[in-house]
Amino acid sequence: MSDFNDLLVYKKSFELAMLVFEITKTFPREEMYSLTDQIRRSSRSTNICIVEAYRKRRYPAHFVSKLSDSDMENSETKGWLKFALDCRYLSEENYLKLVNLSDEVGKLLNHVMTNPDKYGAK
Repeated sequence: MSDFNDLLVYKKSFELAMLVFEITKTFPREEMYSLTDQIRRSSRSTNICIVEAYRKRRYPAHFVSKLSDSDMENSETKGWLKFALDCRYLSEENYLKLVNLSDEVGKLLNHVMTNPDKYGAK
């Protein structure tokens, strides 16, 4: 594995962040600096923490710690998605699509954290 771009968890978290970005374009203008901003930030941070973790692979504890940060951001994204659903900014279909992708990212993160040696941690 030569780059973080090769990681399935990176690809899936990037996909999630981009879907969140596209779907939140339809949120009300008054949510721009609150819910819209928060959900975009947490979904992007999920992805960026993976990038940061990958660069710290030579330090297994730091690698896993950064991945744990990514997992936390992913959980935050799910929390904001629930608010968006209950505020009726998201359809049930879009909510389930995003939550299922977030769950998949969470499972992949857990796998990497449990098996850091398989991902280049020394």
